[in-house]
Amino acid sequence: MKKVISILVLSFLFFTCEGPQGPPGRDGFDGGLIVSSAFEIEIDFNAANNYEYFESYGFTVYPSDVVMVYISWETDNGQDIWRALPQTTFFNEGALIYNFDFTQDNVRFFLDGDIDFSLLGSEWTQNQVFRVVVIPAENVDGLDLNNYNQVIETLNIQAFKSE
Repeated sequence: MKKVISILVLSFLFFTCEGPQGPPGRDGFDGGLIVSSAFEIEIDFNAANNYEYFESYGFTVYPSDVVMVYISWETDNGQDIWRALPQTTFFNEGALIYNFDFTQDNVRFFLDGDIDFSLLGSEWTQNQVFRVVVIPAENVDGLDLNNYNQVIETLNIQAFKSE
């Protein structure tokens, strides 16, 4: 009898207790996945812009969000191949690294490495196409951020707006 009363009391407490309300979250859509923002941009790197380029998002990026940048590396049978930054290429004169960093306000694309950038041909510095994906922190767990296709599929990104 003591067990039955204990179970009833615990059940009553379990179903009637309520804690304080937590902070409001961001709105999602069916399934709870938070919508990601993404855009594509073409950049020319040169001495005039110090081989770097800053781009504002044009939408809200939260402190907990993660930003990933992918570069159009090559084309195979008409299919673009995207690689996550940073990407390194080695020349006899040194290494070239395509890299990025980000804040809540903008993303910076830049060339890095120990090569003299002025020695690079235009195929390495001009018309470089990047895709930027802002990933809400709620969606990062278990996601291979270096796998472009997995990121795009998981976040259900249908198109990239051009900047």
